[in-house]
Order: sequence, then structure tokens, then C-alpha cells
Amino acid sequence: MDKVFKALADKSRRLLLDQLFKENGQTLSELCGHLDMTRQAVSKHLAVLEEANLVIIIRNGRKKLHYLNAAPIGEIYDRWIGKYEHHHVRALNEVKRKLEEENDD
Repeated sequence: MDKVFKALADKSRRLLLDQLFKENGQTLSELCGHLDMTRQAVSKHLAVLEEANLVIIIRNGRKKLHYLNAAPIGEIYDRWIGKYEHHHVRALNEVKRKLEEENDD
């Protein structure tokens, strides 16, 4: 998970992931067209995303297509966000129950 957090910490890499979310399976040239970065910079960011397993590259003939892999983000949600969200929902339900009990009295 450390590699995923490191990859997500950079705004440019998050923008690349956003672009792949909008339109999956883009070439390097297509991704460069959406960003104000050099081709080399985009390649370096994609390498970090690939290392974190957030981007999967599939060759289609001479083209390298980049695909978003959201599974590591889902794992972060399950591990770090979901359990806290569950706690808040449970607390809100408890407050609601107590308010309903007070109104019934």
C-alpha cells in the first residue's frame, strides 16, 4: 500500500488517473494531450503508477495502451476509509434512535 499512497500523493499522477477514468485505454500521446507536461514527465509518472499497480499497460500491435486499475484504491477504501465510515454511520443511527425514543416519550 505504501507504493499506492506514494503514487497518489502527486497531483500530476492523480490527473493521469482521472484521465484514464474518463477514457480508459489511452496511449502515451493521448495522455500527453490532456496535460501540460512533457512526454518524458508523463512517462515517469506512468512508471510510478504502474509500479503501484494503478495502471496496467497492454500492447495492441505497436501501441501501448494504459488502463486504470482501481483495485488498489478499493483496497485503500476497505482498509482505511470504509471502517471509519461504518463507525460514523453506526453512531448516526444511534443518535437517530435516541432522538426517536425521546420523541416517543
